[in-house]
Amino acid sequence: MTEITQDTPAAATAAPQGRGAGTWRLSRSGVGTVARLELRQRVRSTRWLIVLVVWALVLGALAALIHHALFSDPLNGLSAGDRSRQAGATMFGLVILLVLSLGALIAPALSATSINGDRAAGVLATLQTTLLSPAEIVLGKLLAAWLTALALLAVALPFIGWGFFTGGTPWTRLVVSVVLLAVVLLVLCAIGLGWSAVAARTASSAVLTYLSVAFLGLGLPMLFGLMIPVVSTTEQRPVSYMEEVTPGAVAADGSPVMHCVTRIEPSTVSHTERIWWILAANPFVVIADAAPTPAGERDDLLSLTRDGLRELRLGEDRTSGCQEQNGFDDPARRAARDRLSAVWPYGLTADLAVGVGFTVVAVRRLRAPSRRLPRGVRVA
Repeated sequence: MTEITQDTPAAATAAPQGRGAGTWRLSRSGVGTVARLELRQRVRSTRWLIVLVVWALVLGALAALIHHALFSDPLNGLSAGDRSRQAGATMFGLVILLVLSLGALIAPALSATSINGDRAAGVLATLQTTLLSPAEIVLGKLLAAWLTALALLAVALPFIGWGFFTGGTPWTRLVVSVVLLAVVLLVLCAIGLGWSAVAARTASSAVLTYLSVAFLGLGLPMLFGLMIPVVSTTEQRPVSYMEEVTPGAVAADGSPVMHCVTRIEPSTVSHTERIWWILAANPFVVIADAAPTPAGERDDLLSLTRDGLRELRLGEDRTSGCQEQNGFDDPARRAARDRLSAVWPYGLTADLAVGVGFTVVAVRRLRAPSRRLPRGVRVA
């Protein structure tokens, strides 16, 4: 605490004298000063180095297990080149989603106690008495948390590159995936920062942050599943299936003579085309839908997620028939999926709106003098 108090006078000199202390006033020097103070505290902590080492070891171990599991399978019927491309694309997708999953566990912790922790230690009041505006304090803390999260992403890049150089992944997919990972980490840091300004206790803000992140990652798919019975109806629709022409009749090869019969029958239809948008803001869906698909077979994890979401947009296939290829693998359905517009711009916009909303809340909570403080909160 003594070190932080000694550093804070630099914040007072960062802003030129004579400026009004507006809530939303921003300057590069003000934001940079707060970010440097935050980063300096993190670098001095040995716990941060331990986190980086553990992060690298866990990612390395899991990436090695994924590589072994994929390349130990002979994948009968495929040449060595096709086997390498298919396994490489699958490994890349798994590592990307693995980094996102682990990042969602660590990134919120970087900001979930940033404001109320400083308030409890009496440091926040010192910053508020300088020429720094609330917006500069909040954005400085957000920038520091994001840069720390980007350090985690930088450590993960060798393992992402391992999946990329294995084969089967276009370079555009690599660039888009890494950029969106960075943006999603920024949103997660903003959520934590917002709750740290709202909640009086650090434990409460941490719990609320992880609940919010869990809602984006797991809650939205669960909500989608719970909504399916609501949009399901019983309808009369044509159903086709194979039936023997004449009982006991056989063809020259000894197999029964079959033909396709279509009947109108009552059937339960799930209108997923009405609720697919619930999944749009899911970070896994955003990255999977934005990542360009590789040429050839699209059976890697990112491509399957992308096609699965667009299949939900089309709704249930109501033309079930006797074709060997029907449903998800039907060429006509695949062509219809490919004609649909991308989903990720809507989901990314929603995620960014959430991040901006939490940032605005944090700035408003740091206005001084405060109109109302939570019970038990110390001013300095």
